[in-house]
Amino acid sequence: MSDPATNDGVDRSRLPDGWTVWSEGEHGRLVLAYRPDVFDGGEFPAACLPTLYLTHGKRTRRPGVNPADTADAEDWFVTLYLEPDVSLDETLRFPTRGAALERTVELARAFDDGEIAYRELYQVPREAYFDRLDELTGGE
Repeated sequence: MSDPATNDGVDRSRLPDGWTVWSEGEHGRLVLAYRPDVFDGGEFPAACLPTLYLTHGKRTRRPGVNPADTADAEDWFVTLYLEPDVSLDETLRFPTRGAALERTVELARAFDDGEIAYRELYQVPREAYFDRLDELTGGE
């Protein structure tokens, strides 16, 4: 899956059109963002930007903590966030970055194709947001 032209291990041609490489960091960390043109703070709050994280070691929200320095540093994790406190409720843990990257691309494609049941992840429904997300992803 590596693309020598980008020298970052991400073959961007395999990503669905709606997903953008948002950032790449040390230790192989990768963040993908879904439709940043829509979730730009105008139509929807930027905090609602769906993101996929690929991290070496379990992702942490604590500043100054490098996930690669934690006890889980041997494993790679993939996490889909719909907003900061709403994420796909499953642990996606892999022994290699290659396997985690494959799953990241598969999850991006499933989301883009409307195959992720994101409504079930919310305790408080956001109907207008769901309707627009359904339009973008072809869901429900």
